[in-house]
Amino acid sequence: MESIGTKPPTTPVKVGVISCSGEDCLGGTISRLATRKILERIRLGEAVTICLPLFIAGGEEERAFAAVFPTITVDGCNKWCAKRATENLSGKVSDTVLVADIIGAEVAESAVLSTRNLTPEHMGMVDKVAEEIRVKLDRLADQNRR
Repeated sequence: MESIGTKPPTTPVKVGVISCSGEDCLGGTISRLATRKILERIRLGEAVTICLPLFIAGGEEERAFAAVFPTITVDGCNKWCAKRATENLSGKVSDTVLVADIIGAEVAESAVLSTRNLTPEHMGMVDKVAEEIRVKLDRLADQNRR
């Protein structure tokens, strides 16, 4: 039972995660797999993803979400496509993850692999990027409780 003067419980807001959609380098693959890991296993129900191609093509709901809710972009390389598109269409992002900063630019920009050819080392990279997303997501969720 809640006593008088007790603050009502707060609910964390959903955080949007917009991943790179690049198919030209390993960093794009790592960014998408790490984002899916966050959404499907690490923070199930606490985050949503926004399809970058739909967002760019004019998805009004996606653009409105990114304009209102905290949003993290996950870019595979230093072209920053996800961040640039989001900021051009919805406003400043809340935080960013650059895969190249975590696994190294040379590795991130190396040739793309089919997901069936990824090694345990690649999956370790996915884990490292997912952990960076999780830390930033948790911080934003705590800062934006409603």
